Amino acid sequence: MKSAKKRELRIVFMGTPEFATASLARLIEEGYRIVGVITAPDKPAGRGRKLQQSDVKRFAITKGLKIMQPTNLKDETFLSQLKALNANLQIVVAFRMLPKAVWAMPVFGTFNLHASLLPDYRGAAPINWAIINGESQTGVTTFFIDDKIDTGEIILQEKVAITEEETAGMLHDKLMEMGAELVHKTVRAIEHDQVETKLQQGGPQLNIAHKIYKDTCRIDWTMSLNTIYNKIRGMSPYPTAWTKLLNGDEELMVKVYLARKERKEHQWPLGKLFSDKKELKVAVDGGFIYLLELQLPGRKKMKIQDVLNGLTLHEDAKVC
Repeated sequence: MKSAKKRELRIVFMGTPEFATASLARLIEEGYRIVGVITAPDKPAGRGRKLQQSDVKRFAITKGLKIMQPTNLKDETFLSQLKALNANLQIVVAFRMLPKAVWAMPVFGTFNLHASLLPDYRGAAPINWAIINGESQTGVTTFFIDDKIDTGEIILQEKVAITEEETAGMLHDKLMEMGAELVHKTVRAIEHDQVETKLQQGGPQLNIAHKIYKDTCRIDWTMSLNTIYNKIRGMSPYPTAWTKLLNGDEELMVKVYLARKERKEHQWPLGKLFSDKKELKVAVDGGFIYLLELQLPGRKKMKIQDVLNGLTLHEDAKVC
C-alpha cells in the first residue's frame, strides 16, 4: 500500500518556448519549490542579430529562479552543477533529448509533457501533424522519460477535439493551457505517491510527428481540397505553408497563413487563380481554396483585400 505521507519535492524544470512557460508558471502558482531552470542558450535573432533569451528564461528571471543554459548536456561541469541542486524530480516541457546521466538523476524520476495522445505523434511537431493529417482529436500526455524518444511509461493523458477551423497556432494555445494543468496534476500525483503508469503500445499504424522542413511546407495544388486546406492551417502561423505565384512575367514566393475551403465541382485547371478584387481563390481538386491572409516577399502578413489592392492579377495567373 502506498504511503499517504506527502513528499517534499525539489523540482528542476527544463524548457525553452512559451509552451513550456505556462507549465512553469502553473507550478510556481501552486507553490512548488523550483530549485533550478534549464533552458536553451541565448541565440542571435532578428536583423540586428542581437542575443535573444528564451521565453522560459525571461519568465524565470522575473521569479528570481536559478537558471542554467548548458550547450552540452553531457558536460561534466554541468552534470555536477545539476547534481548539486539536489532535485528529486525533473520536469521537461518542449526542451530536447536528455542523456541518461540527466534523466536518471532524480529519485522520483524525470517526466515530459508531450502535445499528443502518445504513442501517436511521437516526434518534434505533433501539433502541426495532427492538423495536417486531418485529425478530429488530439491531447496532451505526461510520461516518464527513458532512453528513447517519447516512448516512456504514460502517467496521465487528456483529450481535446480539433475543430475544422483551428490552425496550429490556435491548437498550440489550447494545448499549452491543458498541458500546464496536466503537469500540475502529474506533480500532485507524484507528491502524494499516487502514480500508476501504463506502457505505451507501439504499432505500424502510428503517426510520427517528423520535424518539418521548408520543402515540406510547399503546397502541392494537385492534392485534394481537404489535404491542401489542412496543410495550410496545420502550418499556420509557423512554419507557414508557401507557394509560388506566377503572374505574367513575375514569380513570387508567397506564404499562406489563413484560408477557407469551398467544395464544388468544376473543370478549371488546378492552381488557376480567380479574383474579384475582394476575394482570391485557387481551383483545386474538389473545389476552391480561398486565400485569406498572405505574406508577399519583403512585406508583412496582410489580409487578402490589402494584398489585392496592390497586386494586379493577369488572366493566366496561377499558383504552383
